[in-house]
Amino acid sequence: MKSDIEIAQAAEMLPISRIAAKVGLGEEMLEYYGKYKAKVDTLALRDRPRKGRLILVTAINPTPAGEGKTTTSVGLADALTLLGKKTVLALREPSLGPVFGVKGGAAGGGYAQVVPMEDINLHFTGDFHAIGAANNLLAAMLDNHIQQGNALDIDVRRITWKRCVDMNDRQLRNIVCGLGGKVNGVPREDGFDITVASEIMAVLCLASDLMDLKTRLGRMVVAYNRAGAPVYCSDLKAQGAMTALLKDAIRPNLVQTLEHTPAFIHGGPFANIAHGCNSVSATDAALKLGDYVVTEAGFGADLGAEKFLDIKCRAAGLSPDAVVIVATVRALKHHGGCPKTELGKENLEALARGLPNLLRHVENITKVYGLPAVVAINKFESDTDAEVRMIREACGRYGVRVALSEVWGKGGAGGVELGEEVLRILEEGEKHFRFAYASELTLKEKIESVARKIYGADGVDYAPAADKELQRLTELGYGTLPVCMAKTQYSLSDDAAKLGAPEGFRITVQKAKVSAGAGFVVVLTGDIMTMPGLPKVPAAENIDVDENGKITGLF
Repeated sequence: MKSDIEIAQAAEMLPISRIAAKVGLGEEMLEYYGKYKAKVDTLALRDRPRKGRLILVTAINPTPAGEGKTTTSVGLADALTLLGKKTVLALREPSLGPVFGVKGGAAGGGYAQVVPMEDINLHFTGDFHAIGAANNLLAAMLDNHIQQGNALDIDVRRITWKRCVDMNDRQLRNIVCGLGGKVNGVPREDGFDITVASEIMAVLCLASDLMDLKTRLGRMVVAYNRAGAPVYCSDLKAQGAMTALLKDAIRPNLVQTLEHTPAFIHGGPFANIAHGCNSVSATDAALKLGDYVVTEAGFGADLGAEKFLDIKCRAAGLSPDAVVIVATVRALKHHGGCPKTELGKENLEALARGLPNLLRHVENITKVYGLPAVVAINKFESDTDAEVRMIREACGRYGVRVALSEVWGKGGAGGVELGEEVLRILEEGEKHFRFAYASELTLKEKIESVARKIYGADGVDYAPAADKELQRLTELGYGTLPVCMAKTQYSLSDDAAKLGAPEGFRITVQKAKVSAGAGFVVVLTGDIMTMPGLPKVPAAENIDVDENGKITGLF
């Protein structure tokens, strides 16, 4: 069996100009990055209406057994293209953290991939590097301001801005910097976030254009002064230089699937520690150029889809037309307590115990958000007819149909059943989209709404520091912002060990901080961290390159 990278390397890609022409993008709108990648100047699209139907792909809570959300997204887009629909794909860029860590590549899999796969998974067009440079420029200017007299009276104990690097590096979570004497800075505690957790990533993904980007950068809170007032990026006069570093990064990247469906790959915030969606500019361009747009939100529907709907849609005026919820029989059996070594064997009892996880997500999408949904079973050879039938019957009780997806092995042809089901619910037009909470609620009421409605929690407990910070943020005028819940992706609760659809639990909020530029308040629950670590055997150990520059082992 060929690996993902072998399949991708054997593919015959079309010049990116031909992919662009499929959706009416001319040469004058493209900035080429080689033969098969281009950035798109979206200014020419500014006055065009959004005409596309927006299809959101989400999933159950992830497991070691895998779900295949990105693979399903790519395969669905190719299937819709096969069905004669003018389709555009809109996904996030992979972070080097998972690429070299535990997850591997993030460009789809098998015969449902976006290409050039190696480029997309590694440096791509340099967007993440630009975000990291802008983030660290601001950090350097902040520390320099303190060193040069601290005219803003910044309290060095209340600096909220961290440096970042796009790598899993636990050693950098907590550091002491500025050592070595007076000329080397003011000693203080600091730390690094992974680049995808930087507020600049969120700002870039939510900004509508370059000037909106600069405005958002300027209003980011970087510290508090000794009187307790916020210190903004604009106080340090850094937003202009940061925007200069990001002027190309804000443009969406155009690539293609293995079957030559146009694909925008842009932005990459994690859904467990940020809002987990690709950029507004990419989604907006796709909706203006295609009749059908397939996009994806990170991790399970309790994280990525919740933030897509409550944060991104609220900010960008988006309204999805349909939702696909991806699951596998194997993953559901894992949620039901089946050992990883036994997942390939029929086990209806474990499946029955794991099904409530899928059904909770189905209920959230259809009942809380009022959106039509279809469940996509990413099929494995070991899945039995009895197991698939059990899932169909359970979802049928919620009025939701199930479609099998075999896109990993068959590409778009393996997603035709799913594509036809998506088209059916789009034609029926039964949607009553609403948010999980209203903007006028207090921050605590918004947190409670997500915890109770989406996670199924009995309530929320607050650490004293979090309680104090939420009160302070409300006093500062940030109480109307949506909340961005940072939570483990592995469970509906804030405890990764609670699989399935746990009951009788409470969410613990440890910290809160405002991302004023992005336009939300980050709420950290459980033991979530914004700088992951590498596993015992990192994926990087399997990656190599030969004398001809051919990469192996990427995924």
